Amino acid sequence: MPIDSEALDSRMRMAAFEHVRRLGLVSDCITSSDLKQGFPFEGQRFPLVNQQRGIFKPKQMLHLLSIRTVFPRPGARVWYDDQRRVHRQLYESDDYVDYAFMGDDPDAADNRWLRDAFAHRIPIIYFIGTSPGLCTAVVPAYIAGWDRSSLKASVGFGDPAGYVEGRFADNAPARRYALRSVQQRLHQNSFRNAVIAAYDGRCALSGLPEPRLLDAAHIIADRNEVLGQPVVPNGIPLSKIHHAAFDAHLIGIDASYRLHVSRRLMEQRDGPMLEALKGLDKRTIRFPVRERDRPDRDRLAVRYEEFRMVAG
Repeated sequence: MPIDSEALDSRMRMAAFEHVRRLGLVSDCITSSDLKQGFPFEGQRFPLVNQQRGIFKPKQMLHLLSIRTVFPRPGARVWYDDQRRVHRQLYESDDYVDYAFMGDDPDAADNRWLRDAFAHRIPIIYFIGTSPGLCTAVVPAYIAGWDRSSLKASVGFGDPAGYVEGRFADNAPARRYALRSVQQRLHQNSFRNAVIAAYDGRCALSGLPEPRLLDAAHIIADRNEVLGQPVVPNGIPLSKIHHAAFDAHLIGIDASYRLHVSRRLMEQRDGPMLEALKGLDKRTIRFPVRERDRPDRDRLAVRYEEFRMVAG
């Protein structure tokens, strides 16, 4: 009895979506190694992407599974316009972003897969590069338009809570809501990746070298339109506990990069973890590799004044 190709496609698609969701529970940043491992389905592993191309359909599936935009390494050649423009478009758009065809033949196989996904409203995965070797997976995305003359497709985003059903944003308010969710994730991930990379993957207070245990702490919150920009000098890589202590004003950093532990913590006696935090008092933070990435002194001065007012 022949296999129902549509049913097989649907099962494989949901397996890929679920695998990507689980990766996101570990970290918002998916690595090149994660992509190379593919996704499990019925005792086998299948690719999530084509490592050499941005448009991918496994041969076992009827329809497009994923598209990808990489983040070029410094000095690397930019092959497609969407590599340069996708982040800007995402932050400026109200609904859709452009995705360049593969090559200049709209009838090439890759581009036909885009057209097919558009015609059948197939939910897909969009892997968007946030830094060299890292990406964010947006599920579900969908092909919202396909234009032969401009050699471009339009990409929209669906309900992030409804990836199993593949629900689409069929009206402007729903599209804007979905897009804001993507914008927020990209903003957070791009900022985090840049800050952690600047410090060679280590906590600026403890030296902890495991990136999955690190956050990029804002010195000035991004709601501050003057000083809260998502730039490396407004961030410090901190382990989860140090980040929590920094945000709660239990640890402060002055404009000379010295650490100050609040009286509240210094007066407590409760085991080695607390003693390690107290031992940071009057030390200097670890610096990033490049001097230009050091925390901005003016921002630190503003934040340290907040610490002094709260910590007493």
